[in-house]
Amino acid sequence: MVWSATTFLFEVPSGAWADVVSRRALLAASAVVNGLGYALWVAWPGYTGFLIGFVLWGLASALASGTYEAFTYDELAAAGQEHRYAQVIGWTTTAGLVGLLLSNLAAAPLIDLGGIELTGWISFGVCCVNALVALSLPRASPHTEAALRGGRFAPSSGTGFECDPEIDQRGGPLARWWTMLRAGTREATTHQVVRRAVVLTALMYGFLAFDEYFGLVFVDLGATTAMVALLTAATAAAQALGGLLAGPAARLSALSMAALTAVSAMLIGVGAALSLYPAVVGISLGYGVLQLVLIVTEARLQDAIEGPARATVTSVAGLGSEIFAMGLYAGFAIGSFWLGYAALVSGMAVLVVVVAGLFPRWLPPPVLDDSEDPEIPEKTTT
Repeated sequence: MVWSATTFLFEVPSGAWADVVSRRALLAASAVVNGLGYALWVAWPGYTGFLIGFVLWGLASALASGTYEAFTYDELAAAGQEHRYAQVIGWTTTAGLVGLLLSNLAAAPLIDLGGIELTGWISFGVCCVNALVALSLPRASPHTEAALRGGRFAPSSGTGFECDPEIDQRGGPLARWWTMLRAGTREATTHQVVRRAVVLTALMYGFLAFDEYFGLVFVDLGATTAMVALLTAATAAAQALGGLLAGPAARLSALSMAALTAVSAMLIGVGAALSLYPAVVGISLGYGVLQLVLIVTEARLQDAIEGPARATVTSVAGLGSEIFAMGLYAGFAIGSFWLGYAALVSGMAVLVVVVAGLFPRWLPPPVLDDSEDPEIPEKTTT
């Protein structure tokens, strides 16, 4: 609960900081704070040490949430490549999932070799490398750097963009942070297109909480504990494939995205009602499609944001996803008094179908690259 409360507390405020200070620095700070949590678990392996470590982990998650998405989109926009956002995020999601699988495979021999101490210190070292990678990211171009300081992209008569001086010159960092916090939360809650995209993104992220229960579903269907890791690896592999396909799917219509969302729900829901191995196939495929839809939905949110506080708006969606996921957890906890986990997953999949019905009206259109813009014939005179 402290871990979740920490993320709730810092999610949106840290997003506002990402609209004021260097996002590269915040990404590096997130990695360092996360590493310090692991180091604390090794150096102080008691209840208090683990409690503080989870606080640091929650803070690290909040610092990165919204920051990386906003950094990536603004850098792509500066290069005129914002239409590639879904593809880039899909690749990074897949890379992260592959890294997760490799780390899980490495954990067992590391614990056999040096126990939790060796594993913890290596985890700390990996976080330090992560921080160095964040600092090595390309430096923002001048007009992007203005946005990182709290400015706003506004079309100029010259090349590129210029910063809105009304926002960029509002006192010190704390004053600009407050301005960004207000601007981001206002856009996320009052701008109809952005608000709907925020809700869709939060719901789709929240549905990823399903994977917490896939292992229990497989056990309900007859899997042994030793089999669970291998079977859940299939869902992670499908999720990685969904990330790779997000780029090609980024231009699909809202109706097509609604259909894919409904298909993912049916695959998960029907799969959970089958015997073990068909269930693994159905759930894995459905979860992979769900990952694809999520990435495209979040990309459309980035396309829809018009104000200066991109990271703040994204963090509002992140906060909504955490709240929705907690609701799903509560539903599973209460429902488990009467139903098995397979039946609960099938029932919860109905919610995904309901959300699919929102896509045709709520999903913003994609941003087209220049080559996709329709040509306007020049007027001729005789």
